[in-house]
Amino acid sequence: MNAGTSRVEEAEDLSLVMGGPLYQAYLRCRLARPPIELVSRRIIALVLITWVPLAVLAVVEGRAVGGVDVPFIENISAHVRFLIVVPLLIAAEVIVHRQITRSVKQFKGRALVAPEDEPQFNEAVTGALRLRNSTVVEVALLVLSFTVGFWMWRSHVAMHTDTWYAPGNGGAPFTMAGYWYAFVSLPFFRFLMYRWHFRVLVWYRFLWKVSRIPLRLNALHPDRAGGLRFLDATPFAFLPVLLAPTALLAAEIGDRIFQLGAKLPQFQLDIVVVLIAVLLLVYLPLLFFVTRLFDARWKGLRDYGGFAARYVEDFRDKWIKGKEGAEKGAELGSGDIQSLADLANSFQVVDAMSIVPFNFKSVLCLGVLVLLPLAPLLFTMMPINEMIDRLIKLAL
Repeated sequence: MNAGTSRVEEAEDLSLVMGGPLYQAYLRCRLARPPIELVSRRIIALVLITWVPLAVLAVVEGRAVGGVDVPFIENISAHVRFLIVVPLLIAAEVIVHRQITRSVKQFKGRALVAPEDEPQFNEAVTGALRLRNSTVVEVALLVLSFTVGFWMWRSHVAMHTDTWYAPGNGGAPFTMAGYWYAFVSLPFFRFLMYRWHFRVLVWYRFLWKVSRIPLRLNALHPDRAGGLRFLDATPFAFLPVLLAPTALLAAEIGDRIFQLGAKLPQFQLDIVVVLIAVLLLVYLPLLFFVTRLFDARWKGLRDYGGFAARYVEDFRDKWIKGKEGAEKGAELGSGDIQSLADLANSFQVVDAMSIVPFNFKSVLCLGVLVLLPLAPLLFTMMPINEMIDRLIKLAL
């Protein structure tokens, strides 16, 4: 197989997950099998690296179940971070790989890219692959995890009280478990998060490049998005990644409610900001196609509007005015009532065409799903028996 053929085949199959130093490490350690199999093996390995040593060291130091203000067993955020969010980030690899690969193929599968524009499309894919595989970027993300990430956690997230990972009596900055937590578990966790955000940026770049191509959008396409409605499924591919911030937020709020006596309403702004941020993260790149879709809709209204004007003129001449020879000039083969109805239906499709390649009901649905990790916190405001009583009264 020559290099040209290889590049064409590569351009047909964009994966945001395969490639990069971490992926190669997975392959060498037999934690992955191409394309992205052995998910459960990776989850187990990462839990053994990030969470198990913390539990063992906390038990050894007598800080696992008591003896401090916040023992290990009661630190909700630590358990959520390594037992829920890390598995979510690993499971997301399979979902994102399958959906994004499938969506990228749709551009050619639906003939949206003209043959003369295929080299430009292929370049958008290969450029995304080069960026995805960058060793420099992943090393930089790792450095950020140990530096800026550590400073942010120490300054804004870490609890300033006597905890399982740091004594609050002015002694050593960390316990043994705390050192592993601060310099192994948390940096690796941050690296996974940063790496996912970088992969989303690769997706941004690809969609931006494709949006600059004169795609063959059809205002009559029944998906009411010129043929681009398949992109509506791509934000849901990132759902496990989007659940990570809200799960972490729920854990941090839970810690402050149970350990420091805070109340859920105090965090309303935090919840709204996180929700808006995660939805913008996945829907913003789809807005790159607004200009193309607007142009396609305008052209469709102009073309089909002009065609409809000529057709209804012929229809009126034949059926209302009864002019002889009007049928000869009819725009359609049969100027009858059914053809007029079909024309009206076609024009309604053009008129109803959206200038965004997604449905706002989908945005609402994804928003509800993203907020699910926060739902258990409602029980901190109202006892479960009282909540059940109210639901029963509402149902009756």
